[in-house]
Amino acid sequence: MIGRNIKSKVVGVDISNERTTYAIVDIRGNILAEDSFATTDYLDVNNFVAALSEKILTLVEANGGYEKIRSIGLSSPSASSVSGCIENAANLPWKGVIPMAAMLRDRLGLAVALSNDAHVSALGEYAFGSAHGMSNFIIVSLGVGIGSCFFSAGAEHRGHFGYAGEFGHTCIAEGGRLCGCGHTGCLEAYVGAAGIIRTAKELMDESDKPTLMRDLEKLSPRTIKECCDQGDEIAIEVYRRTGYMLGIGLANYASIVDPEAIILTGGISHADHWLLEPVSESFEDHVFGNMKGKVNILLSKLDDRERDVLGASALAWSVPEYSLFK
Repeated sequence: MIGRNIKSKVVGVDISNERTTYAIVDIRGNILAEDSFATTDYLDVNNFVAALSEKILTLVEANGGYEKIRSIGLSSPSASSVSGCIENAANLPWKGVIPMAAMLRDRLGLAVALSNDAHVSALGEYAFGSAHGMSNFIIVSLGVGIGSCFFSAGAEHRGHFGYAGEFGHTCIAEGGRLCGCGHTGCLEAYVGAAGIIRTAKELMDESDKPTLMRDLEKLSPRTIKECCDQGDEIAIEVYRRTGYMLGIGLANYASIVDPEAIILTGGISHADHWLLEPVSESFEDHVFGNMKGKVNILLSKLDDRERDVLGASALAWSVPEYSLFK
């Protein structure tokens, strides 16, 4: 059989807790067109899928037409690449098991590949970012939730059910803070966005020392980092404690996986050295002795949205081609 209609574009979609970004990406990894909308505008998942489908169609028709699109790659928190479902996401507006890949495929008539956002982020880093050329590495995504993925001998590890990498829901403090997943003491409850804000509030309650954080209109990881930049000692302590906990978690992870590098991504990684320095110190204090000084901890150099839609596009190329419009 002679193939005459080679499709040279895919659509990459990144569903995050706040925004959904979708883009048309060509075979060389060039983002040809991109747009986004607020995920939280659609509290009913059926309305979300309908809106996403319409928006993808509009973007595709304005940029070369539907017949050029091979497949769609979809990134989401709490997604399983095995089932094609978003399963019991703690931080998305839709609860339970959502067959997102099938819902989008039925709407658009194209093959859809779905995977966990941390896995997709790792694909983006592997193909286009800081992990390019590495075979053994860990990607950790720091945001509202904490996700991860590791590559071993150049292959992504997804696990038997597609749940591998739920780093944020490993226990770091027995009987500790309540996490959104329902358990207590999870790493996410200390180094996720809500956990960082809670640490800031606890420190302000514990001390009468002046801090710029008391005057903030909105307390967030970003505004706390801005206070650090102005020399605020309490804000700096927030990230020191956060980094200490994250360093322990990463040391445990690395002691099992033995990576060349750990790459931190996501909004909280933008705290830069305020986070990275205590993370590195805590990591070296807790990692297996033979690994001390050997594992690089890096900050991603890619824009978060760009990396995630590029990772989703790489995922799209991996799914067998299917179309109702051949």
